[in-house]
Amino acid sequence: MTEEMNVDNVQDFKEGDRVNGVVTKIEDKSVVVEVKGAPFDGVIPISELSSLHIEQASDAVKEGDELELVITKVEEENYVLSKRQVDAEDAWADLERKFENNETIETEVKDVVKGGLVVDLGVRGFIPASLVEDYFVESFEDYKGRTMTFKIVEMDQEKNRLILSHRAIIEEEKEEKKEETLANLEAGQVIDGTVQRIASFGAFVDVGGVDGLVHISELAHEHVEKVEDVVTEGDKVKVKVLSVDPAEERISLSIKETLAGPWENIEEKVAAGDVLEGKVKRLVSYGAFVEVLPGVEGLVHISRISHDHIGTPDEVLEEGQNIDVKVLDVNPEEERLSLSIKDLVERPADPKRAPAEETVELPEESTGFSFGDVIGDQLKKLSE
Repeated sequence: MTEEMNVDNVQDFKEGDRVNGVVTKIEDKSVVVEVKGAPFDGVIPISELSSLHIEQASDAVKEGDELELVITKVEEENYVLSKRQVDAEDAWADLERKFENNETIETEVKDVVKGGLVVDLGVRGFIPASLVEDYFVESFEDYKGRTMTFKIVEMDQEKNRLILSHRAIIEEEKEEKKEETLANLEAGQVIDGTVQRIASFGAFVDVGGVDGLVHISELAHEHVEKVEDVVTEGDKVKVKVLSVDPAEERISLSIKETLAGPWENIEEKVAAGDVLEGKVKRLVSYGAFVEVLPGVEGLVHISRISHDHIGTPDEVLEEGQNIDVKVLDVNPEEERLSLSIKDLVERPADPKRAPAEETVELPEESTGFSFGDVIGDQLKKLSE
């Protein structure tokens, strides 16, 4: 180029101008660029290559790359250039549009730092740890290099502040799935679910993005003292839908309704003559109900409790007592068992039975005394 052209070009390029350049040389902490139409080359310091911290210039560009740059300083036979500023200016405009339209951004996690994740969107984007997932994450080390989707939750160009959230994506997806589930659920359906939480009054089961409640009374056919005795968090279970209230987002479920009833095939489990161990569940005026199998109770009539006459069952039994019973009869149709306690107990000796009369030894005939003589003699003694 002629000196006149050089002078003209130098005057044409000033601080703030955007220029196009080609990378001709990469050094550890800077990049040399041939600026099109300029009389001399320019240099991009490593700090002006990217919005993120990089260790080497080669991490951001390679020789031959064509870049759009801005001149930050004009020195003697040299330009100081910035790629970072051009990227940021273009990025903020695009990010503003996406923020207003609530658009999703898909990008790669560039780094894991204390407190969250970092992405490069032309400007540095930060995802706080609390906005990565909708659950607690112990370590984010394996998130580096992972491509994820995000929503912008906060942006301030003047402060160069851009906050993103992946959790917002998850919550939106769950909300959509919840609405779909509530719209499609009907009472009577039997579906699969996962136990999410346990409370004293029942278990909450996820049935497709929404939790339904299995009340403790609907966990099993038998009486349940503690929910943890039947299910634990994470269990896969089958549940029957009892009712759905989309407006209140309430779903009532039952595990018990999906299980075989305790009386089903009872003839194969219990037969007349069997001796079983049971627990006294209830005492009534006419007898005692004894549970012999989970959910299966039989009646011991008051007349079958004891060989002795009793006025009320609580004279002999108490609720919660473990006893042995004999099965007298099985009625599957009416779901009834007739039981007996006294049939297993030996009848005691009757204390009211008269003792044997005293016998009077009669003298032999050879003595010459008759029976009348003996009686007469006894009467005589009594009169005296």
